[in-house]
Amino acid sequence: MADLAYKQILTYLPADLREMLRRADQEQLAQLEELRLKPLTPPLCRFSNNEAFLAWDGSLVAHPQDGQALSISELHKTVMLLSDSSFYAIEEELRRGYITLPGGHRAGLCGRAVLSHGEIKNLKEISAINIRIARPVNGLAAPLLPYLLDPSGRLYHTLIVSEPRGGKTTLLRDLIRTISDGDNTIPMRVGIVDERSELAAMRGGIPQLPIGIRSDVLDGCPKAEGINMLLRSMGPEVIVCDEIGREEDAAAIMEAVNGGVRMLCSAHGASKEDLLSRPVLSELLQQKAFDRIVLLSRREGPGTVEWVKNGSFLPC
Repeated sequence: MADLAYKQILTYLPADLREMLRRADQEQLAQLEELRLKPLTPPLCRFSNNEAFLAWDGSLVAHPQDGQALSISELHKTVMLLSDSSFYAIEEELRRGYITLPGGHRAGLCGRAVLSHGEIKNLKEISAINIRIARPVNGLAAPLLPYLLDPSGRLYHTLIVSEPRGGKTTLLRDLIRTISDGDNTIPMRVGIVDERSELAAMRGGIPQLPIGIRSDVLDGCPKAEGINMLLRSMGPEVIVCDEIGREEDAAAIMEAVNGGVRMLCSAHGASKEDLLSRPVLSELLQQKAFDRIVLLSRREGPGTVEWVKNGSFLPC
């Protein structure tokens, strides 16, 4: 049966766009990763290895001139549906540039930033929407897990690296679920600093995506502050952070490592050279913060494991 996870977002789309998607090839839409909406241009459907524009009859076409342009009013209608007709209720999410939807799907927004004392307070005059379809893949981490466990069966300090859309967040989430539930390993208490609300996709205090029974989430919290809060309050055995890279992240990570808490993190990069060219990540590697480094790519689809290396690798 086709994976029709995208159907969960239909309620947030205007009627004409919903109808176009219903007319489209459902087997193809089962692979939909992103739906990108801009006024006066056709909706753009992005898949793992290609993209296409949506036409009025539901067909997916290569050229924008063959697609059905979205009107300004339809984009405005989409924004109202995403916000449940209340910008005030989602002001904090708009300040961060995205809205978390039921099911863990996410609508990213661009528009005119409203500033207050040099900080973004809100977004208005929305000009683009990117809806990303969430598809947790239970079992994705299973083949990799034996390489990430120490002789006692507990997780090594691990860094997962990939380019954008390379599958690192999906893999990270399944690793969290696995070690939290104790699937083929010793169950461990997990603290998640979910700064961008992508790992758990919390709504009203409820995770929309599977993160395991022993996981606690600090949602929307900066990583360095979150690591220290979890250390003080929740007694985690593992702390998870997505997309590390700031100096303050590194200091907090080393404090956790030196305190005996396992770290499970991700970072952007396409190679060993990428990691070593970034001062903060290079410093963490020199300090041997991570026992295992995992590089992912999209070569055979998102989440392709290119290699697993010992964390002490450095150039000669």
